[in-house]
Amino acid sequence: MSDTLIVIISIGVAAVLLFVFPLMTMADRTDDVSQLVAQSALTSFVDKVASTGKISQEDIDELDQQLASTGNLYEVEMEAQIKDSNLGKKVQQAQADKIGENVYYTVYTAEIEGEIEENRIYYLKEGDIFTASYKNTNQTIGDVLNNFFYLVSGNENYSNAGEKTAMVTADGN
Repeated sequence: MSDTLIVIISIGVAAVLLFVFPLMTMADRTDDVSQLVAQSALTSFVDKVASTGKISQEDIDELDQQLASTGNLYEVEMEAQIKDSNLGKKVQQAQADKIGENVYYTVYTAEIEGEIEENRIYYLKEGDIFTASYKNTNQTIGDVLNNFFYLVSGNENYSNAGEKTAMVTADGN
């Protein structure tokens, strides 16, 4: 009787070692490749915006297409910190050419997309700071397997997320 129990346990352990762990490893590697593709696409997008000083619908569509090629669903957020050109009116003793005395106001995704829908392009100027971030909104196979075997759970855990920031080096107008 005890030999039968040992054989059944051995078969169970062998099945886990032969099938489940390789599956988990492949799922993790797929997530790593997706992370690399998404981060590369975001970096190209932010660098293009920083070097041209403008965001067009075509740029956003290209980013969405590259992110979709990973097989995951993503939420993309954009933030533009606009350098205020009327410093003297808001702050006393401010000069635009002094380092550390620049005043920025922030524009977020909804306003940027609204401007793009209205005018087909959003312009930035030299000295503005542009940030874009992404996070996947679906659970990948790697997430499901890790949650099952390691009991890692939570809605705020993103296996694929990233951010890129750059200072705009050209006027878009």
